[in-house]
Amino acid sequence: MFLKFINRKAELEFLEARYKNKQFEFIVIYGRRRLGKTELIKEFVKNKKHIYFLCDKRGTAGNIARFKKMAAEYFNEAAIETNEPEEVFKHIVKKQSDKLVIVFDEFSYLAEKDSSIPSIFQLIIDEVLKDSNIMLILCGSSINMMETGVLSYKSPLYGRKTGHWKVLPFTLKETSEFFANNTTSKNIEFWAVLDGIPFYLEKFSDKKSTLENVEAEILNKNGRLYEEIDFVLKEELREPDAYKSILEAIASGKNKVVEIANKAGIKVQDIDKYLKILIRLGIIKKEHPATEKAKTKKSIYSFADNFFHFWFEFCEPYKSSIEINEYAISKVKDDINSFFGKKFENLCRDILIEITKLNFTKVGKWWGSNRENDERKSIEIDILALNEQTKEILFGECKWSENVDAQTIFDQLKQKSKHVNWNISKRQEYYCVIAKSFKRKAEGCLCFDLNDIESLL
Repeated sequence: MFLKFINRKAELEFLEARYKNKQFEFIVIYGRRRLGKTELIKEFVKNKKHIYFLCDKRGTAGNIARFKKMAAEYFNEAAIETNEPEEVFKHIVKKQSDKLVIVFDEFSYLAEKDSSIPSIFQLIIDEVLKDSNIMLILCGSSINMMETGVLSYKSPLYGRKTGHWKVLPFTLKETSEFFANNTTSKNIEFWAVLDGIPFYLEKFSDKKSTLENVEAEILNKNGRLYEEIDFVLKEELREPDAYKSILEAIASGKNKVVEIANKAGIKVQDIDKYLKILIRLGIIKKEHPATEKAKTKKSIYSFADNFFHFWFEFCEPYKSSIEINEYAISKVKDDINSFFGKKFENLCRDILIEITKLNFTKVGKWWGSNRENDERKSIEIDILALNEQTKEILFGECKWSENVDAQTIFDQLKQKSKHVNWNISKRQEYYCVIAKSFKRKAEGCLCFDLNDIESLL
């Protein structure tokens, strides 16, 4: 369990800077569920004059009644004699002369039940708050509602915010702060499964192995994360079963539009809208070879969220087996190291510039094909980093293994690099191998192990 508020330094600095302004501030904070947005806000308002209000799904009248009661208690009054939201805020502005933070948490609950809510708050901002020194924070977990209902140019609130922040999952570095007693390897495993989501991290114990935590909290029907995916999909999406089918298809290895549509049983012409929403939620991502343009036909879809990926690879297909547990656990034991390897590749791409101290403008991966002996062969390179201005290029491989022979990997990389058609006669080439540990390093190749990654943390 968490004993203290962890990190979110950049977010707190942003909020503090806005708080110091003497004029009215309207801040929007949003992000998917379980990221600790509420904890962030409560940490920020601690020791500040504030009214923190958590919206519920009971509708406008019920929420306004609760809010005005809370405001009356803040001012030590028996009641505020009005049911009009605008009049409640007028009362607050009239009574409060010092800086005051007003928070509407889970604002999306309020807006989902009443489409007029954005217009009501537009009126409140324009007519009541704009000349005050109130700091109004609207926070929501429904990314679709917050982006379309609050931040979109079609929203009545468009153009009125003075700042916004999309809260993201913790990085590995931030995740490691939760488990100071873990080795770097174990923290990478925790991150690979839970993806730096604070609510999920809270459920794992550093006194257990990764597999023991997975068995207790995810693969067990009594586990605290067993129902999590169903909960998130039902809360965020109107057709959770359709999205489940898409995610199952991607987890099974179908990564192109037509393949995903056919596997999921959804018309190809309809699949795009589902994929875009899953991308917006940060559950999946669209990728293309680093040397290609974004609209290339070589684009594929893969998981951006580690926990969703873990669930749909190891749990959802074997849901009936999870009830008896044995088969699902066996599947995880057999394949989890391969899963860690995939996530290790993502991590290495994220930290490449920091660990190599080289300057690249694009970091991704590469895949393509060549013909040898009249037989088409697929080639993949874990990391391909480019600098368009300096014509520098880096080829990298990642191995979630101990005692790696870097020289062998280096030799293979040099062969693969010949098939990457990018500034061939002009480019400056670099090579990189990242592994748990090495039995032999390679001259002319950058080699990094877990000790080097630990130094970044």
